[in-house]
Parts: sequence; C-alpha cells; structure tokens
Amino acid sequence: MCNYCGCREFPLLGRLSEEHWQIEETAGALRRAINESRYGEAVLLLDELLAQLVPHTATEENGLFAELRAEGSLTEAVDRLCAEHDEIHGVFGAIDRTAPDWPAVLEAIRKLHRHIDNEEHGLFPASVIMLPIAAWDRITPEQSTVGG
Repeated sequence: MCNYCGCREFPLLGRLSEEHWQIEETAGALRRAINESRYGEAVLLLDELLAQLVPHTATEENGLFAELRAEGSLTEAVDRLCAEHDEIHGVFGAIDRTAPDWPAVLEAIRKLHRHIDNEEHGLFPASVIMLPIAAWDRITPEQSTVGG
C-alpha cells in the first residue's frame, strides 16, 4: 500500500486503504487455501472476500469515483477501475460453490491485486491533487466526536 505521498491522511483514503489491506489479507488466505487444496475453507474465504468487496467498491464508486468523474480529469481511469470492479465481482459472484472453478478464482485474485495496486499508487495520490476541498468535504466520512 502507498506510504509515501500522505494520501492516507485524507480520512476516506485512509479508510479505503485499510479496507484494501483487509481485502488483500483475505485474498491471500483464499489463494493459499486453493493452492493447498483446502477447498472447504476456500469457499468460506471466497464468500468473506465478496462480503468485503461489495461495500468497499460501493464506497469507492459512490464517493471518490463520483467526485473524480464530476471533476473530469481522471474519468477514463475511473471508468477502467469500475469495469474492473464489475469483472472481479462477476467472477467471484458467479463461482458455483458446489463445483468451483478455482483457476478462475486465482486469476481474479491476480487481477484484484493489480487493481488495488493501481488505486493505491495511482488513483488515490492523483485524487488528492485533482479534487478540490469541497469534494473532500462531501465524501469525508463523519468523524465521531469524543464526549459528544
């Protein structure tokens, strides 16, 4: 994950980066389970991964990506990333749990890893530069107040 530009200091990007880390951990566990022929565990991990991905991508697409589309400079990159979301979700969601296509799952995990890398090292740092403060105000998660 990105550690050099400071983009994680933006609350939404920090949250999305943390979710990326969790998603990568689950995807890695899934890959290991498949490679070690622990298929019962792999099915459970596949469902866990989807449960993490669905709300994560909704947050990206309905918040950060919507603001980037409105700004206009990174629309092509956002469109590509959204298409990758659809592709990855499609593979994971379509896997027959009774007779899984594990090679397809492994390929989707590879695509997911590249996708996260592109967001972390490309889109997130660029979004800090491209979006005005008003956009960040709209998409920044509510911060809980201590004692409040």
